[in-house]
Amino acid sequence: MSHKIVNLRVRDVRFPTSLEQHGSDAMHTDPDYSAAYVVLDTDSGLKGFGLTFTLGKGTEIVLCAVKALAGLVIGKSLQEIVSNFRGFYRLLTSDGQMRWLGPEKGVIHLATAAVLNAVWDLWARAEGKPLWKLLVDMVKDQMLKEGYPAYTTSCAWLGYSDQQLKQLCSDALKSGWTRFKVKVGADLEDDIRRCRLIRQMIGPSSTLMIDANQRWDVAEAISWVSRLAEVKPLWIEEPTSPDDILGHAAISKALAPLGIGVATGEQCHNRVMFKQFLQASALQFVQIDSCRLGSVNENLAVLLMAYKFQVPVCPHAGGVGLCELVQHLILFDYICVSADLRNRMCEYVDHLHEHFTSPVVIQDAHYMPPKDPGYSCEMLEESVNRHDALQLSSHHQNEFFFFHFIFLLFPFKYFVLMTGLH
Repeated sequence: MSHKIVNLRVRDVRFPTSLEQHGSDAMHTDPDYSAAYVVLDTDSGLKGFGLTFTLGKGTEIVLCAVKALAGLVIGKSLQEIVSNFRGFYRLLTSDGQMRWLGPEKGVIHLATAAVLNAVWDLWARAEGKPLWKLLVDMVKDQMLKEGYPAYTTSCAWLGYSDQQLKQLCSDALKSGWTRFKVKVGADLEDDIRRCRLIRQMIGPSSTLMIDANQRWDVAEAISWVSRLAEVKPLWIEEPTSPDDILGHAAISKALAPLGIGVATGEQCHNRVMFKQFLQASALQFVQIDSCRLGSVNENLAVLLMAYKFQVPVCPHAGGVGLCELVQHLILFDYICVSADLRNRMCEYVDHLHEHFTSPVVIQDAHYMPPKDPGYSCEMLEESVNRHDALQLSSHHQNEFFFFHFIFLLFPFKYFVLMTGLH
């Protein structure tokens, strides 16, 4: 069956995570975890689901970009796409006019990722396999029994109180977690205090990482992290601008004597930038993102480059659906590329998984291989409808027009009496 794509739908789905400071860091103080959520309809009835991750405002811009790409997808059969997937990827990223909006970076590339994630999901569903199995078509017993090592970021968001940090660390330790990441970068003395607190909680044998989310310039990063060396972090993540390759190289060189590596990549635009980071020895841990790059196609290229340079891949995850997607990529990396788990782990954040039909499964701080067909992108329809930004906006707009109508209909004095404002 050809599974011809006959329609592309995209929704703006937003979750109010900023209300409880989930996801807060030194640069993103009030993120609302959100997604541009794509559904591909086919003439066979089979559907493909994909998404790209955002922080709330601006998701509507990604939707516009997805709609601009829709004409390149609708009308094509799945067989036509997968028989020349490289050509299809180039079609989306090299349109003679739209590529000016990138090329292969920014909003247009986020939209490309959402569309291609849906195509990969459609293909895996058509084959009746989870995506990682589609990619490798083989299984290592170790992965099925033990899973892939994960680390948690859920214990130490920057906006959390000390009491919350202690409680979450204690709960995580009881659940088998031994790898923890801490957000830093807002205040040096407070960072030292919080990192000491968490190191004391998790003990000397657990692994600790720190993440500045691009907060510093190069000299400041070196100075700040040197002060934090006492808590023995494995890496400093995104110490400066994600585009500053030579800056990352300078930081890497300065921190090497302290035994601290540099990790980055969650906001690296494309495979070309990753190539330059690797060539410049500017990072010691590669952090791919399943929705920042051009879907599986481009992430596979980065995995192969990282293997060539012998730099471990420790993907970025969390947000909305990033854990669900990236688990497929880490399994492929281990089974078909690296075959090595030394210094390899994948980020895990315990938020919003309940909104997916096939949520990620964590056991003993490990990602367990998914078994359902597809790319684990499908969200529950109830969740999509409840958090659709357009519907929420319309609801508030209707309230405004209702009260505006009342105000015009009645004399002001009666309106005052009705509202009790007198």
